[in-house]
Amino acid sequence: MTPPTPSAAAPLEVTDEDVEKSITSPAPKANESRSPGQLAWRRFKRDRTGVISAFVVIFFFVIALCAPLIAKVYGKNPYDTYGLNTPGLLGDNGFPTGANGGMSGDFWFGIDPQLGRDVFTFLLYAIRNSLLIATGITILVVIIGVVIGVTAGYIGGKTDWFLGRVIDILLAFPSQLFFVAFTPVVIALFVDPEDNTPVWLTVVCLIGLLTVFGWASIARLLRGQVLALREREFIEAAKVTGASPARIIFKELLPNLWTPILIQATLNLPLMVTTEAGLAYLGVGLQDPTPDWGVMIGYAAKFYQDDITFLLFPGVAMVIFVLAFNLLGDSVRDALDPKTKR
Repeated sequence: MTPPTPSAAAPLEVTDEDVEKSITSPAPKANESRSPGQLAWRRFKRDRTGVISAFVVIFFFVIALCAPLIAKVYGKNPYDTYGLNTPGLLGDNGFPTGANGGMSGDFWFGIDPQLGRDVFTFLLYAIRNSLLIATGITILVVIIGVVIGVTAGYIGGKTDWFLGRVIDILLAFPSQLFFVAFTPVVIALFVDPEDNTPVWLTVVCLIGLLTVFGWASIARLLRGQVLALREREFIEAAKVTGASPARIIFKELLPNLWTPILIQATLNLPLMVTTEAGLAYLGVGLQDPTPDWGVMIGYAAKFYQDDITFLLFPGVAMVIFVLAFNLLGDSVRDALDPKTKR
């Protein structure tokens, strides 16, 4: 009995649905190469702490930028003394008659003692002024630090030695004491002691002094980075091909320095916020009635034993912002440098 011969394989039936799927479905992707920025962004998105901190920081900056609009919709401003103009808001002792610092539907955060200004709008403008000043200082500090640090590290020689000594002097200088002692001296050069100091002059003086003493740490860090990078093969190859120093700096060095620059910027801004507020609290920065975090805390410190409400709002807001920005700086550092583990 002969075994049955194997039948020919039945032809595959291709339906219209299979054809449609083959046309619409994308071709399988190979392992796509991603840039360092894309990889850092993916790592950052996985960090819940960093994402939440970023939203908090963005919220504060939106509040700062929209402060005039919010105050207009709210219907009050930070300069009017509502407690003095409206009977019944302040008691005979100068404190709000209402509970919790006079909080109500008309005054969401209450009113401050003695003057009766609206705390909510005062805090809005305080956040606005403090963040604008701190952001301006940070931008200038980063720009000057990058220029001097890269110049010292790339040129080397006597230039590096001279700039290195300047950096050492600035880092060793007691900057906080200098701010307290020297700020009135600088202002006195432009304003007679009997005249009121313009707000813009105080702001310019603050930005100038904090910038002068703030760039040294970034410059030292970048100088060390450039000293290590300029001996690498790709820098030597660029020199051999005849690339100009400017091209080497902008095309070869700076792309490898974005990580420390961004990290230092994110860590420097909250430092400037607290420093500026501290100077205002000590009486050498912005002064009342100009809204400022330090002005609010300094004014509230006189009454916190009897009414802590006025101190609570600016204090908690500053703690939240500084903490969120520091956590954001840590997350940015971890995202840009995967070898760093918290």
